[in-house]
Amino acid sequence: MPKRKFTPLSSSAFQILLSLADCDLHGYGIMRQVEGQTGGRVRLGPGTLYSSIQALLEEGLIEEVDHPGEPQPGHERRRYYRLTSAGRKVACAEAERLAEILRVARAKKILRGEYV
Repeated sequence: MPKRKFTPLSSSAFQILLSLADCDLHGYGIMRQVEGQTGGRVRLGPGTLYSSIQALLEEGLIEEVDHPGEPQPGHERRRYYRLTSAGRKVACAEAERLAEILRVARAKKILRGEYV
């Protein structure tokens, strides 16, 4: 795989890819999912979220998809996003990179406890 500007991924980009790993979401749904999957430790503001989404779209890591089902009144303009196969590969590579960092931290007795 060619070197991308997303290697390593920024924290916000990685969180967005993780949020899309099992379902299609619109921007606000991604914001809520990221907040939930991080226990509230990460909150993406609109500027960070939408600039990250745009960059991920340009790199082909996510794609825009049609609205699932009938849009509710007031939600017609929402754009939904899906993780692409390339995005899943990049997310997997980033997770493996982070796991290796944790392995080294444990070996050096920097990190203890029940982490991954």
